Amino acid sequence: MILLIPGPVTTRPEVRAALNCDLAPWDNDFRPFYSAIRQRVLRIAGGRDGEHAALPLQGCGHFITEAAIRTFVPPGKKLLIPSTGAYAERMARLAREAGRVPVPLPVSPVARAEPAAVAAALEADPEIGHLGMVYSETGTGVVHDVPAIAAAVGRRVIVDAVSAFGACPLDISAHPEIDAVVFTSNKCMEGVPGIAFAVCPIERLMACAGNAASWSLDLADIYRHALRHGWGSFRFTPPAQVLNAFKTALDLFDAEGGQPGRLARYTANMRVLYDGVRALGLRPCLSQEMQGPIIVNIQAPDDPRWDLQAFVDALKRHGFLISNFYDTEMPSFRVGCIGAITPEIMRRFVAVVGEVLGELGFNRRQAA
Repeated sequence: MILLIPGPVTTRPEVRAALNCDLAPWDNDFRPFYSAIRQRVLRIAGGRDGEHAALPLQGCGHFITEAAIRTFVPPGKKLLIPSTGAYAERMARLAREAGRVPVPLPVSPVARAEPAAVAAALEADPEIGHLGMVYSETGTGVVHDVPAIAAAVGRRVIVDAVSAFGACPLDISAHPEIDAVVFTSNKCMEGVPGIAFAVCPIERLMACAGNAASWSLDLADIYRHALRHGWGSFRFTPPAQVLNAFKTALDLFDAEGGQPGRLARYTANMRVLYDGVRALGLRPCLSQEMQGPIIVNIQAPDDPRWDLQAFVDALKRHGFLISNFYDTEMPSFRVGCIGAITPEIMRRFVAVVGEVLGELGFNRRQAA
């Protein structure tokens, strides 16, 4: 089955094979193996030895996002969150339930957040100490210009790069205003789920110790543990097999040319999909100018018989799996361009979409 979803993504056979190796995380051979992974993550993020740290946390992107909020935003303090879509809403909920005060900034779901608008909102409320920004909003398909926004705001920044890291450019060393860039082992890194990372400035970690009010979700405590026990040590039982698969995914990432190579392939995938569905008479939800390389949302055919689950099931019979829920106000279906997917696979998918629409009798394709 080929997964065309925001994650978990389709993985290479080599990555899946690496899961078959049992590892003991407290074994002395594991320590240098894991320490090397942290160094590679730091390099991809643009971090510098002695200035930044790559900090692991077992679990999904929500866990590491909440950990960053708890660590760097003091309890009761405000966090501006541009309302870019479903994942910005989730960041706001994580902040609220952690006892922080999320301040929403409305953003059109079919446009990028404007650096000037974000800066103006922060200037209007000096009590807001942080900006929380979703880099790639998989609910809409828009990729926001986070480097430009971070440089413009004049406040501390937490970047949710869960579905951007590894494909969209970001150099944390060039952005001293960023407290944390958070991401996971799957998505654009093309590993499997189970481990998340935050890359953070060490000086800020030391300054924010005591904010988290959570042992499990305290990035400063993860850093202190590394200082005490070494960079190859975990605080609690890690997903060792997942890390072994991630090491293989990192090898493949480097072989592809790193971030520029991965972005080029995903962009090519997106272009084949975007142009292909238009040729079928369908309409993408975003304009070409706004369309990002991670996810494409496509408006459903203008037919009262439209049934997303029936469409998903029909595609699945042909070997492709897409999301079976809406993230847009209008009926639509979304297709991931990330993972171990090539433009040739995407061409096959577009052909299957045409076949399935015919099988289901959707001849009027264009949404109203």
